[in-house]
Amino acid sequence: MGCGDVVRRILPQLLQRWQVLALVRVRDPRLAALGVRQLKGDLDQPETLRRLAGVADAVIHSAPPPATGVTDMRTKHLLGVLRRGKSLPRRLVYISTSGVYGDCQGAIVRESRALIPKSARAIRRVDAETQLRAFACRTSILRAPGIYAADRLPLERLRRGLPLFLPQQDSYTNHVHAADLGRACLAALNRGRSNRTYNVSDDSALLMGEWFDLLADSFALPRAPRLPRKAVQQSVSPLQWSFMCESRQLDNTRMKRELGLHLRYPTVITGIKEASCSG
Repeated sequence: MGCGDVVRRILPQLLQRWQVLALVRVRDPRLAALGVRQLKGDLDQPETLRRLAGVADAVIHSAPPPATGVTDMRTKHLLGVLRRGKSLPRRLVYISTSGVYGDCQGAIVRESRALIPKSARAIRRVDAETQLRAFACRTSILRAPGIYAADRLPLERLRRGLPLFLPQQDSYTNHVHAADLGRACLAALNRGRSNRTYNVSDDSALLMGEWFDLLADSFALPRAPRLPRKAVQQSVSPLQWSFMCESRQLDNTRMKRELGLHLRYPTVITGIKEASCSG
């Protein structure tokens, strides 16, 4: 469910063990060439999902919630049709977001921390997690922070010269390479515990300004100007502001211990170096 960039990175590994079916709005010849069976449907239109009932032994659900409301109706529609099958999936992996924790004021965050989502999109993610916890199969929830890869870097923000916080006012930011998030999905299919959440993050401990300075220096771009928080808020979109004003440091111990995931990109330095060399 949601055969986007992250899941496509692990399709070769999935296809070695599974017959893979992908829910798509429009058929993609690239998926067909890989041997992926495509089912046309739309999570916003439950009447198009009937063919999903009873068809899956396992589900990777990476589709985002809708853009409005407090309920993730897409997850509700998906679980509704899965419940109508003669048999339920035996396991389910859901890619959620670390935004469900809200602003933690730079604290180290473990999976047991109370969820205090601040943004509307994070509230919908908490709703999706709640629905999935009530679903009668082995469900693993992967809480991912900022996903990056060579083709998913915020270089345009630097080119536009948008400001960042003064160092003494800065927020901690967390990252995971798209390839490692995909590999976490595979690990959760094999070893994820039932109704268990995992922070899927790399080992970086960076302030947001440090992250953007590293990008600027690696790609020969000007460093972003630093301004007081009030001035930054006036210069960025509400969406950007909502990301910038939340600060936390994700603890990924459970991911490593229980999923046995060894990161290919343990820090953003590794991923950025590869991206800058390939570019």
